Amino acid sequence: MRKIKLYDTYEGKVREFTPLVEGEVSIYYCGPTVYNYVHVGNLRPVLVFDLLNRVLRECGYKVHMISNYTDIDDKIIKKALEENKTEKEISEFYTKAYEDVLSGLNIIPLEYHPKVSDYIPQIVDFISTILDKGHAYKTPSGDVNFSTEDDENYGSLSKVDLSKLRTGYRIETKDDKKSPLDFALWKLTDDKGIKFDTKLGLGRPGWHTECVVMINSYFKKPLIDIHGGGFDLKFPHHENEMAQSWAYSGTNLANYWMHVGFLNMNGDKMSKSLGNVVLANDALNKFGGNVLRQFFLTTYYRSPINYTDEAMQTASEEVDKYQRLLTKFEAKAFLEDFKYEGTIDSDSYNQFLDYLADDLNVANAITVLSTVIKKANNALRNPRTSKEELSIIYLTLRKMLEVLGFNFEKFKGNDELKKIYSSYLDAKSNKDFALSDELRKVLMEKGVL
Repeated sequence: MRKIKLYDTYEGKVREFTPLVEGEVSIYYCGPTVYNYVHVGNLRPVLVFDLLNRVLRECGYKVHMISNYTDIDDKIIKKALEENKTEKEISEFYTKAYEDVLSGLNIIPLEYHPKVSDYIPQIVDFISTILDKGHAYKTPSGDVNFSTEDDENYGSLSKVDLSKLRTGYRIETKDDKKSPLDFALWKLTDDKGIKFDTKLGLGRPGWHTECVVMINSYFKKPLIDIHGGGFDLKFPHHENEMAQSWAYSGTNLANYWMHVGFLNMNGDKMSKSLGNVVLANDALNKFGGNVLRQFFLTTYYRSPINYTDEAMQTASEEVDKYQRLLTKFEAKAFLEDFKYEGTIDSDSYNQFLDYLADDLNVANAITVLSTVIKKANNALRNPRTSKEELSIIYLTLRKMLEVLGFNFEKFKGNDELKKIYSSYLDAKSNKDFALSDELRKVLMEKGVL
């Protein structure tokens, strides 16, 4: 089985991947809060983890990957009140919209998409256990807060300077907290939003608790192989998840923590709060899933990437190049009545996959792909290239593009095209250069020559 290397945020370095169960990988990445349409920046973690999924499968692993839907949240409640709908109506509408985006991006369907609303009893039991162990406390107002001062490792994942956070930076401050860094596990509520009558009181769970519980509940164990999401989730969300995991079961929650860099727009992080978002469905309608995927593949997943018209144009041109080349290969096989079958170029493919297995080094993998593309163009131009050679190159090219997650339509020919091609060959054979040039122009316009 091919070795995998991944950058682990907790260790702060690239590590060789060793799964908890030989030959299998358990992965959880944080999904959307379904109160609005997702924007292009939300897609980057989705595409990165989809690529990881594909690479792991190609390297021989059985992958168990899940990602949640946060369907209980103050933003959902606010939206429901504004639109005079139930929280469920809001969350289900935007969940469907998100799933349409996943389909448009050719994302491999995940094993499961847990919803917070389905795990309230487990969340209550989880919080109760932490309370019983003395790592949480009830406030005078009745909320249940986690006591971060009990965790001597708090901050070890995000590497933040906690002394700077005690002033309230990125931390919600309340008078009934023992420490400004403490966070809510359960919130008593008397608003108009959804609430649950439990032994903890009438209220809702805190955001940081939900993912831990869904991980433990689905995987039936307190430790998984990989957990991750966007870079902005590293603190406080993932830090707080890990703190609860230590309090509950004495584990880091995940053996490897992966975080994906920001998508910027004109130098600023793309976010709804800044109002500089491009909605994912708008981008999909404009460019298509392949172009968006190509755009994100151009930059190392942990580095920031800037969304510009120029970058999208470049990505579009690259995707067109892939599509045209595949079409020429497929048209040739159709017009000359043969099939591409047999082996691939294993040397090129193994080098390509080795790069991807090295912390998703897409840049180097694409250099190998570019070499295959150059071979492909030369092979098509050379009339002496055998069908066996064409088959090896085509199948290698197709396989590489599929591992990167592209979804290209296959060429569909018809009898009329075959007649034009046959006439073109006859004109060439008869040295009717005027007719052959005319027919060649037609075939070129159809993208088959």
